[in-house]
Amino acid sequence: MDIDSALKIAGDRELDLVEISPLAEPPVCKIMDYRKYRFEQGKKERKAKRQQTNISVKEIRMRPSIGEHDYEFKKRSVRKFIDSGDKVKVTIRFRGREFSRPDLGVAVLNKLALELGDIAKVESQPKMDGRQMVMVLRAS
Repeated sequence: MDIDSALKIAGDRELDLVEISPLAEPPVCKIMDYRKYRFEQGKKERKAKRQQTNISVKEIRMRPSIGEHDYEFKKRSVRKFIDSGDKVKVTIRFRGREFSRPDLGVAVLNKLALELGDIAKVESQPKMDGRQMVMVLRAS
């Protein structure tokens, strides 16, 4: 249909002629109420945004020679983050002579993973990354 007759039909019905697919050959147009169309599109976008979950990654830092009370405090923080639906990146920093004992860091991270095994799964196993060891936990 040519543009003039399509515009005349849209004007008679008090609607708008909207170009749907401009790259098609010939371009595809539709006769509709443009304000209502925009309102419906906005509603769909708002609904999609509401249903979208935003997972963030929280980081907890420890040392390989962490004290028992400090460890329990950090473990409670990790549990709280996982309960709220976030992933947790647990980092163990090595300084000085500690760098020669990576087995201490692995022990701390494995102990944490074991104790939080009821609510968390290990997403990435402990691995060295420069002077620190990293492990990622997520909700199970």
